[in-house]
Amino acid sequence: MADLRDFAKNWAPEKKPGIGSKIKKMFKREPPLRLRIVQAIHMLKVQTHRLEYMIARMKERDQELFERVVEAQMEGDKLRAQVYANEVAEIRKVVKTLMTAKLALERVILRLETITSLSDAVVALAPVVGVVRELKTQLMGIVPEIALEIAEVGELLESLVIETGEYTAIASGVGAVTPEAKKILQEAATIAEQRLREEFPTLPEIPASTTAEGAKAENG
Repeated sequence: MADLRDFAKNWAPEKKPGIGSKIKKMFKREPPLRLRIVQAIHMLKVQTHRLEYMIARMKERDQELFERVVEAQMEGDKLRAQVYANEVAEIRKVVKTLMTAKLALERVILRLETITSLSDAVVALAPVVGVVRELKTQLMGIVPEIALEIAEVGELLESLVIETGEYTAIASGVGAVTPEAKKILQEAATIAEQRLREEFPTLPEIPASTTAEGAKAENG
């Protein structure tokens, strides 16, 4: 947590003359705006690490099932090979969702880390909130515990958008999935798809097999 404290310290409000009383009041609140942004960054980094761990575990499971597909094919058991291949396909769908979420969260974190002023906060936070909301929805049916943690961060960021919007008179559109948010999510999905192709072996083609063929072989 030392790095978190150092980061917060570096972001401590500077005492400069000429700053409006509202902005001064905002930065003196407990906890101050910048500290809450640092808190959100820390919480999101924890979730990206959890997603990374889950992806690694699912890669291991994918490899095990892939080997069973190959083994079943070598033994001429097309039905068993197809069952394992279907499991591999389902795992890879989940992995793609997790990879997309991880990549999107990394971009959210990067945006939060670049905030240096109130106007920056409104511009950076508005699309970020939309991304976080969408990721929560996507992950809820797969990893609800992570989705709920992300939802908590989303609520924190929404409150910051509303607060900074009040002080800067900039319309924020809290929670809306803006075109910029959609772009972040699409870019993350595209990269996840590419990494999936690079990091996971292509499933071998399994010749069509029917129950009738299996029954015929047994009766023969």
